[in-house]
Amino acid sequence: MRQHSNTLFITTQGAYVGRNHQTLEVKVEREVRLTVPLHHLEGVVCFGRVGMSPAVFGLCEERGLMVTYLTEHGRFLARVSGPVHGNVLLRREQYRRADNPAASLALARPMVAAKIQNARNLLLRSAREGEEDERAVGARKAAGQMAALLLEVPRAQDMDVLRGVEGSAARVYFEGFSCMIRQQADAFEMKGRTRRPPLDPLNSLLSFVYALVRHDCAAALEGVGLDPAVGYLHADRPGRLSLALDMMEEFRALVADRLVLALINRRQVQASGFAKDAGGAVSMDDPTRRAVLVAYAARKREEVTHPLSKEEVPISLLPHLQARLLARALRNDVPEYPALVMR
Repeated sequence: MRQHSNTLFITTQGAYVGRNHQTLEVKVEREVRLTVPLHHLEGVVCFGRVGMSPAVFGLCEERGLMVTYLTEHGRFLARVSGPVHGNVLLRREQYRRADNPAASLALARPMVAAKIQNARNLLLRSAREGEEDERAVGARKAAGQMAALLLEVPRAQDMDVLRGVEGSAARVYFEGFSCMIRQQADAFEMKGRTRRPPLDPLNSLLSFVYALVRHDCAAALEGVGLDPAVGYLHADRPGRLSLALDMMEEFRALVADRLVLALINRRQVQASGFAKDAGGAVSMDDPTRRAVLVAYAARKREEVTHPLSKEEVPISLLPHLQARLLARALRNDVPEYPALVMR
């Protein structure tokens, strides 16, 4: 197990990242606002108009750090990483299985099952912890429907059927999502999942946090020598990190959705922190974005017991542990990929 390092999130528009020996310097209007020793980092995420010197790119390449660029509102743009140093035999096996429909289905099934189970557990948890009212009843109803869909996962005989089950479960889940919101319910009502662009504050918040989780999953996969662009559940597409999206399914409810619900129910974010542009897209302002990033970093520091190893680990290490388990499954060290399911 390796020690967790931090990710540097840069959200200030017009910021510029330079190098000073083995330290990164973040400047705003030519004034140094932040210095970070490189050995404290495992990645850098830039939001919007953030510049970076060639020396920083070279230093990140030397240290194996990934630099990710997102729009100011959290949509993925690009990823910069150094030469691939992963095990070529592992990647060849990854590609072979991606070209084999039966092998892809065997790897995608546990990921979908984990996504549905984690989402169902979140609904049941919300129903238990809240008052016994209409929202609790609605959450339990959605959880019951998802339990029925969970039984369909092992029966899926091809990828299209499996994707259909996953899509049905996602629809049921988001139809019941509002049942878990007990504060600011009117301002953050789930009226349907919308992306590219998000059309309301809740979808804007979800998309932003999902982008952060995807970055962490991609970094974890790179760390074990896997190609985050070649997946099994998500089809290949230029610019899409398909395997990172596959792995992220396990972490949507477990990390992202729980964080979003906590931010709303604890009133750590307000509807006033979101604005709609002329095209109808909703985005968060700088103070709200910073509050989300601080909460995300705090959430990653929380420790949980991994269901397989039974070790107490910070949440930030879970994608790295799962990436290693996926690599073991590809090497046939384990009979199947043990996707992450937690209560």
